[in-house]
Amino acid sequence: MKIISHCSRQLFLLLVFVFTLTSCKNDNKQEEKIIAANEEIQEDLFFKLSLAQWSLNKPIFAGELDPMDFAQKAHELGFDGIEYVNQFYTPLFKDAEDPEAALQAVLDTLKSKSEEFGVENVLIMVDGEGDLATGDQAARRQAVDNHKKWVDAAEFLGAHSIRVNLFGSDDPEEWKQNASAGLSELSEYAAQKNINVIVENHGGLSSNAKLLVEVIEQVNMENCGTLPDFGNFCIKREAGSCVDNYPVYQGIEEMMEYAKAVSAKSYDFNEETGEETTLDFSRILRIVKDAGYTGFIGVEYEGNRLSSEEGIIATRDLLIREGKKLQD
Repeated sequence: MKIISHCSRQLFLLLVFVFTLTSCKNDNKQEEKIIAANEEIQEDLFFKLSLAQWSLNKPIFAGELDPMDFAQKAHELGFDGIEYVNQFYTPLFKDAEDPEAALQAVLDTLKSKSEEFGVENVLIMVDGEGDLATGDQAARRQAVDNHKKWVDAAEFLGAHSIRVNLFGSDDPEEWKQNASAGLSELSEYAAQKNINVIVENHGGLSSNAKLLVEVIEQVNMENCGTLPDFGNFCIKREAGSCVDNYPVYQGIEEMMEYAKAVSAKSYDFNEETGEETTLDFSRILRIVKDAGYTGFIGVEYEGNRLSSEEGIIATRDLLIREGKKLQD
């Protein structure tokens, strides 16, 4: 009985090994099919698809997703590029005994992960590093200095840009003057690293596309541009509601002349058609294409009804469907 039991155990282990090997091969083949399908889809589009990390803010803040695994998650969801959010990594180094060394350790891991999963590091969205458009000259210079480490980080990761904010004053002329000064100083530093500094319409006067374009033109540097976001055109809020909204499609068209990245903001979808319920993606993509843009469009889902992954997939698939319709 011992011999039979031993043989049975050996047979069982052999079967487990074969099953595991077969499963691994099947998983690898499935992944290869997904990659091939994604590559085929990309060939049919005038743009490339990236994933904005903010789309995953809920599982990250809930502790369900380690931000260090961002590249893997983006790869699993079929994206070719990734857009980092700096605030997910700041806690990992700011209170360290040697913050500079701790930040470099984070960047080493992020670069390694992006290479492992075959995704391109596109840009870093920078928040919480001071106001580049403040009228306080000393504070503005400090903000510029604070942003420099993210310019260096983008260079190390092989990203082409950092996205910055221009908040500042509610007075248009004062805002333009201060925003131009802060943006110029940072762009001069970034030019030495071959990194773009791009401004998103992100509330306040930065969501006034006409004024923002005037600032970009005043800076007048090749590496200084815009990041048009489909949904951030609220200039003024009161009691949580927008009371002054810049015309969305006009704003996107005005910003596209200087766009070095594009953010496909989404909130919710029609369950029957898959269309975004507040934004006309077909119209927007036509604007983007007519501007001659062929770079990455980043998926940035901010809705509440769908889960983060469901919203990401719905946005991704809508971009693919509408993008294919615009092929020549």
